[in-house]
Parts: sequence; structure tokens; C-alpha cells
Amino acid sequence: MKSEDYYETGNRFRREGNWQEAINNYTIAISLDPDSPAVEAKRMLEDILNYYNKDMYNP
Repeated sequence: MKSEDYYETGNRFRREGNWQEAINNYTIAISLDPDSPAVEAKRMLEDILNYYNKDMYNP
């Protein structure tokens, strides 16, 4: 598979809500092509997963 294939597979997993598999596929795409759009997609997905709103947990 090519970098684009892994990127598209990652997008499919992301739409399905399987975020870990999406990140795995983006990582492979990036390893094959460091200029892949998967770089930005992975960063955005990691930002979403790392989001922490302390006010939600300390009312």
C-alpha cells in the first residue's frame, strides 16, 4: 500500500470513531511519506484526544 492508501484508511477509521486505528494508519502514512496530509490529520486527532477541560471535572 502507498502512503495515500494508509491516509484514506485512517480517514475511514476516524469517521467510524476508531481513533486509535486512525492514528496507527496516519503514522504508517507519515513513515512512508513525511509530507503526507496525514501529518496534519494525525496532529488534529491527537489534539482532540488530548483535550482536557478542567472545568468539566471540577464543577
